[in-house]
Amino acid sequence: SYNEAFDFQSNLAEAWLGFGNVFKSLRRYIEAIDSYDKAIYQNSYLPDPWLGRGALLIDLRRYEEALLAFDRALTIDPDFPGAEGARLHTKLHLCDWLNYDNDRAQLISAIRAGKPNSLPFDFLGIADSPADQLKCATLAIARRFPPAATPVWRGEHYKHDKIRVGYFSADFRQHVVSSLLAGVFECHDRSRFEVTAFSFGPSDNSDLRRRLKAAFDRFVDVQRDSESQITQRIRSLEIDILVDLMGITADSRPGILAQRPAPIQVSFLGYLGTMGAPYINYIIGDRIVIPEEQKAFYKEEVIYLPHCFQPTDRARSVANKKFSRAEAGLPSEGFVFCNFNTNYKITPVVFDRWMRILQRVDGSVLWLVVENKIAQQNLIREAAARGVDPDRLIFAPKLPLHEHQARVRAADLFLDSWPYNAGATASDTLWVGVPLLTLLGETFVGRMAASVLQAIGLPELVTTTADEYEALAVDLATNTGRLDAIKEKLGRNRLTEPLFDTKRYTKDIEAAYVEMDKVFLNK
Repeated sequence: SYNEAFDFQSNLAEAWLGFGNVFKSLRRYIEAIDSYDKAIYQNSYLPDPWLGRGALLIDLRRYEEALLAFDRALTIDPDFPGAEGARLHTKLHLCDWLNYDNDRAQLISAIRAGKPNSLPFDFLGIADSPADQLKCATLAIARRFPPAATPVWRGEHYKHDKIRVGYFSADFRQHVVSSLLAGVFECHDRSRFEVTAFSFGPSDNSDLRRRLKAAFDRFVDVQRDSESQITQRIRSLEIDILVDLMGITADSRPGILAQRPAPIQVSFLGYLGTMGAPYINYIIGDRIVIPEEQKAFYKEEVIYLPHCFQPTDRARSVANKKFSRAEAGLPSEGFVFCNFNTNYKITPVVFDRWMRILQRVDGSVLWLVVENKIAQQNLIREAAARGVDPDRLIFAPKLPLHEHQARVRAADLFLDSWPYNAGATASDTLWVGVPLLTLLGETFVGRMAASVLQAIGLPELVTTTADEYEALAVDLATNTGRLDAIKEKLGRNRLTEPLFDTKRYTKDIEAAYVEMDKVFLNK
């Protein structure tokens, strides 16, 4: 269709923009960038290709170039949908906190004023209010993915011997969501459930991909299908419960859910907040991540799991290698604090506290991962500005996941971030025996580490103020007896408490599916 447009106007910028969007969705990145550049060449005052170019460069981890693209889009239109949030999210990837407080306040004010200036995912780590996150998601859904005028599912009640559950994702590959869920897919009770995967992402030919394909009753590859074809496929298979594992994230397909291909549609795990969509019936959580008093900030009805919203895979593999401190790049002596969250979760307020903790614990170091050299340079500069020797920041080079998890054992205590906590990283850290200290926030993403700690029987590591967080970190680092007792407790609880009991978790989520189905059938 875009090619045909060139028959009418050979220099049509909007057609090159369309090419770029299509190539991006197909992960043909070189052609996508070339198309966006041609759109910009034809009309440099069109903000859309600048935004598309920036989003693509984020995928490629070329954050500096992405920031320039977002700046250009905002110069053209200061309220261009999504651009302001994308810019601030990119600065967080770079640990560039210049004017952070003002930028944050301005973005939150724009969202409250009804301007769709941020994508919901970018906003999760910026806003610490569930009401603001609901507003952001609602704006995005209404603008980009409104409900279809004529739903594909027409109100039928299917009559199946088993509940048909469909899992919907582009990430059935080496990805954090699939890593958490692989064991659950394998443990589903096939006498009561028929389980189908609808995969609209590429295969990475990994061992996990092969494991996932074997775990389902049916693995349907719809990557090359249109939205209409995918919705009809879901409808033709008479899926009772469609579980979306992506929400509003990169490569997600909310437009398909908007067409209502299944009678019950559920948001789960991939996007940790409300989608703000009228066609999503349920969100799966627990009473820590979504307390009763916050249910009003979720468009979906909340289904509470009894222990923890987050699944884990007890069959996960961790390298057998035992890293010495030298092999891990750590000093031979001194307490090792760590944080292995992605860089955009580090805010200046969090970093302030970390530096105060280092100053109060002699000889301690902070062990981090960095995604890019600019972030590393900025963190070094920020440490020096706070009076901390930059040599006390240790940067971990990238390793395969199973080796990195083995390396984590060389740490003494994980210091969590806020307002966006560790999620899968929290359970990964606890699995290898390293305690984690968190601060309880207000939003789903700000409360998930507390949920994980509760599920492994360590609520004493959940704090409620920054002062309490700092004081407990210092006490654990200087009171070795107290930390040793917590490590012993973690070791005892690891295989007895609910967090790492994949079979128990599967039964819990199956009970949730049964309840959803019962409510639907009784309507």
